[in-house]
Amino acid sequence: MTWKKSLPMWLTWSRIALCVPLVLILELVERPLAGYIAAAMFIVASITDWLDGYFARRFQAQSTMGKFMDPIADKILVSTILVLLIPLGNVGPVLVILLLTRDILIGGIRSVAAADRLIIDAKATGKWKTGFQMVGIPCLLIETPLLGLPLIEIGRATLWISVILSVISGWQYVALYRAGQAPR
Repeated sequence: MTWKKSLPMWLTWSRIALCVPLVLILELVERPLAGYIAAAMFIVASITDWLDGYFARRFQAQSTMGKFMDPIADKILVSTILVLLIPLGNVGPVLVILLLTRDILIGGIRSVAAADRLIIDAKATGKWKTGFQMVGIPCLLIETPLLGLPLIEIGRATLWISVILSVISGWQYVALYRAGQAPR
């Protein structure tokens, strides 16, 4: 296997690996420096989410493993940060519970679908949900206004938009799975 074929999966795995230093930074480095470093690392990790899909298509390296691991890597990264933001008071537990519940539900549906030999790819609503999370989380990590912009309020608003999109995309996954199970 050439490096081009393995690059997308390495980028996916890198998102998971970045969770360890992110936790350490947010737990051991004083604020506000910790927030700036963590936000920069989260943005880099978010870019790898786009890059792994880009390189998978460009190098014709799409795989079933990649289709499953890409959203899992996103969920591990986002869940890790959201849980760490609760004790800081930057995000409420209800928001985190709603997002995690949807992600666990979708993971279960995807697993059952895979056992039934159905592959349910990510849909546009789910990708938008992820996009809003990738914008909102760095705002919540930085906390302090930047160029007069109230980042904490922007972060909270974008995460609530992602909750709404989560509910919609969750419903779509359930409908897609049920449609795939319909008698033919």
